[in-house]
Amino acid sequence: MRKIITLICLIGYMALYAQDNVVNTVTIEGNKRTRTSFIKRFAFVKEGTVLDTARIASDVRRLKLLPSVANATSKIEVTNDGNYQLTYTIEENFAIIPGLNIFTDNNDEFAYRISLFDFNFLGRNQLIGGFYSKDVFDSYGVFWEAPNLFTRKLGIGVNYQNIVSQEPVFFDNDQDVNYKFDTKAFQISVMYEPNFNNRLELGVNVSRENYDFIEGDVPNGIPFQLGADKLAIVGEYEYNNINIFYQYQEGFRSLFNYRFVTGSEGENDLLTNFFIGRNDFEYFKRVGARGNWANRLRLAYASNDNTPFAPFALDNQLNIRGVGNTIDRGTAAIVLNTEYRQTLYEKGWFVLQSNAFLDAGTWRNPGGNIGELFDGSTLRVYPGLGIRFIHKRIFNAVFRLDYGFGIGNEATNGIVFGIGQYF
Repeated sequence: MRKIITLICLIGYMALYAQDNVVNTVTIEGNKRTRTSFIKRFAFVKEGTVLDTARIASDVRRLKLLPSVANATSKIEVTNDGNYQLTYTIEENFAIIPGLNIFTDNNDEFAYRISLFDFNFLGRNQLIGGFYSKDVFDSYGVFWEAPNLFTRKLGIGVNYQNIVSQEPVFFDNDQDVNYKFDTKAFQISVMYEPNFNNRLELGVNVSRENYDFIEGDVPNGIPFQLGADKLAIVGEYEYNNINIFYQYQEGFRSLFNYRFVTGSEGENDLLTNFFIGRNDFEYFKRVGARGNWANRLRLAYASNDNTPFAPFALDNQLNIRGVGNTIDRGTAAIVLNTEYRQTLYEKGWFVLQSNAFLDAGTWRNPGGNIGELFDGSTLRVYPGLGIRFIHKRIFNAVFRLDYGFGIGNEATNGIVFGIGQYF
């Protein structure tokens, strides 16, 4: 009797196992420029695999992060023969993006930057493009990134940049000196994505940097010209658990950047070996049907060399809106950006969004002590208001305008233009 019961249980288990829901067909709909073969290769759920709603939901979130995808949904249907058909419906972004930024520099002179990038090159979500800028001097750069070139997890990125700018350099005597900064850099990186939430990048950067004096009161011992050849090991690690629905974001993201510069050979020890580390922690929360709370905490730390060429700049476009263009430098920083975004109007592809923000940060002066980050001596606080014009079906088509109000006796106010959300 016991053997009969055991046999019946075994047969029942085998029957249950044989009836596992299997995805017989995976269909892609709605894609025009993005290749169907790329999407099928990119997705975890394949034809012939067991139906797993959690993995399908993960695929949908993953597809939404692609530059070519504005939105993605999934549908499961039972066919006449009892098998399951999975359909991913893609709503594509327009991914060939021209750019034009017009602004004034520290001398109130006209400056601009034009660019053209294709974020869906060859229909495989590769990035290719470049930029040209005129800000006193000419600069340009070209880029190619193929994160899924070799496998769905492994890719490569290459770029070359020739950046020439007028850089203010700050000294202890409260005098700032303008230098012409000229850097030519070539970088190649390997990109690896072990799973949905994690991404790694490791690369080598070879550059030549030159500083040439333009104007100002140069302190004793500071050269009028210096330069160095540098080799840098660069790395990046991203943890991304953000869910996107058009202009709304929810979830957590951490992005860590590291750069170790070695092999410096030049005419002056002001350009020495150093390291730079920075981590951005981002948290987004949906508030009701039209609200979004966004936060970024940036922690940055570098070699504390007593040099006027410190790596972290206090700048409108980078960290504190309204503070000005490159008004100070430091070797460590803590910056908090928090803002509430409210959709005011939405019709079809167009979204009008407002925001109220608070940007605050502290810096450690070159050669200073870590206590400067916490004693209030370098604290900057800038609340402000902004407006966003968003095209829902063009990748990163967020045109923003913010006005920051400085708090404190020597604080400034200012307007900041840009493309894309500030963070």
